[in-house]
Amino acid sequence: MSETPPNTLQYRFDGPEEAPVLILGPSLGTTWHMWDRQVPELAKQWRVFRFDLPGHGGAPAYPVGAVDEIATRLLATLDALGVQRFGYAGCALGGAIGLELALRHPERIASLTLIAASPRFGTADEFRQRGVIVRTHGLDPIARTSPDRWFTGGFASAQPAITEWAVQMVRTTDPGCYISACEALASFDVRGELGSVGVPTLVLVGSEDRVTGPAEARTLVAGIPDARLAVVPGASHLVPVEQPAAVTDLLVRHFSTAWQPAFDSATGQIAIPAAPVNPVLAAPVQPVRMAAPIAEIAPAVAVPVQMTGRPDPYDAGLKVRREVLGDAHVDRTLAQADEFSGDFQEFITRYAWGEIWDRPGLDRRSRSCVTLTALVASGHLEELASHTRAALRNGLTPGEIKEVLLQAAVYCGVPAANSAFKVAQQVIAEETTPTE
Repeated sequence: MSETPPNTLQYRFDGPEEAPVLILGPSLGTTWHMWDRQVPELAKQWRVFRFDLPGHGGAPAYPVGAVDEIATRLLATLDALGVQRFGYAGCALGGAIGLELALRHPERIASLTLIAASPRFGTADEFRQRGVIVRTHGLDPIARTSPDRWFTGGFASAQPAITEWAVQMVRTTDPGCYISACEALASFDVRGELGSVGVPTLVLVGSEDRVTGPAEARTLVAGIPDARLAVVPGASHLVPVEQPAAVTDLLVRHFSTAWQPAFDSATGQIAIPAAPVNPVLAAPVQPVRMAAPIAEIAPAVAVPVQMTGRPDPYDAGLKVRREVLGDAHVDRTLAQADEFSGDFQEFITRYAWGEIWDRPGLDRRSRSCVTLTALVASGHLEELASHTRAALRNGLTPGEIKEVLLQAAVYCGVPAANSAFKVAQQVIAEETTPTE
């Protein structure tokens, strides 16, 4: 059996080959097995297509750092199989993929269900911080706390086997792919685009979900023109696992009523076929590591940029500044700016971040190394603290930051490096301590 190509996804089919295709999308840290309890009933009416995220469930570890890139890989997989139109249900990150498909490829989706989803998942800082934790400690801290995020306390206590299954799902995920998926969620924000979703949509949420709860669900329903809300009592984030019967019933009712597949009168066939698997273009790969345990723009400064014929780098600079330093840091800095300091903040956003940090010549890890060394040499310890945090976000490990400071000690002086080590040590301890 050939390996899944890097531009496609690992998948499996269940149900009649001639039936319309219904796709089930997983959440971060799970595998297609999170849908095991729904498949027997759904497969009576639909050709159920499940997929694994890169590096999840034994899938090849080809990291993807944006939701639209995951959606592109999914479409490439479906194109190889001859599947053109389908219904789609996705949980959390799987829901984000569904929103991306509905917004960018509306001709492909007949009906949509968003489970435990949001137009923006928390803050970018939260997910990039999670990436720092994984890069430093591996996935074990995330795995151990997953049941607290995914299930209600009563369910976790009553179902120890499922709870342990959830922990093992996360532990067997490729760390690099998990970090990239966190980056995808950090950059995902479609709050201003919900009105463009043009397919019948069911928004489903657990009443006890503390990750993406009823408030986020109501935001989706308020923004999507043809959407309705279903709140499942006594369920947390991973609703399909915790309340499988309720979710199955809601999916059957939604897709049976909101999606009426068209028939070709000439052939008498449903116009949404699931073509036979092409073993070369997109071969399904069975999981190898886990068995299923359960069925703002300001005036230009100096010479206006527009006069040069180049685009104004302010917006790009603000985006990079936020990605590197974090939304909280940038928001706090810009909020403190006044008439006296505002022009300076605009200057560094436009030129330091938009012109230099956004240049393609060095990656962000390398720019962090250069910046840390320069700050040690100049003795700017406050800036060193913020850029140590930035370095962790940009993918440097604590060990690599230590090596940068050791080399700086040779060329910048031991006293300077001594002060730098104290600052960096404190920051690293704060940033890499897992939250229980």
